[in-house]
Amino acid sequence: VQLQASGGGLVQAGDSLRLSCVVSRRTGTNYGMGWFRQAPGKEREFIGWINWTTGSTSYADSVKGRFDISRDNAKNTMYLQMNSLKPEDTAVYYCAADGPPFAILSAMRSESSYNYWGQGTLVTVSS
Repeated sequence: VQLQASGGGLVQAGDSLRLSCVVSRRTGTNYGMGWFRQAPGKEREFIGWINWTTGSTSYADSVKGRFDISRDNAKNTMYLQMNSLKPEDTAVYYCAADGPPFAILSAMRSESSYNYWGQGTLVTVSS
């Protein structure tokens, strides 16, 4: 399974950006996918999760209300819509697949819960 993340770039504070993550094939019938990010000098952190089958989502407090995760089954693509971007959102964003199917926080947040990862796409937000 391969994941290809794209859509990153340089934007100004307050702008919006949409990231995409194309998955080469489905990994099952009920699983979760996640978005993580890693800012310079910091550890990778969980941003949000989506159940691929139901579309149910869950978000980290730091992005709740500003970011939205969706998926297109026909295109095997997951999206991360980012609104009201802040300089502190600057990071490399990673998508992950074959993760926990249920919105259990400890599982969603754990990188080891996901079996496949994309290469990351850089988002830079200027002030």
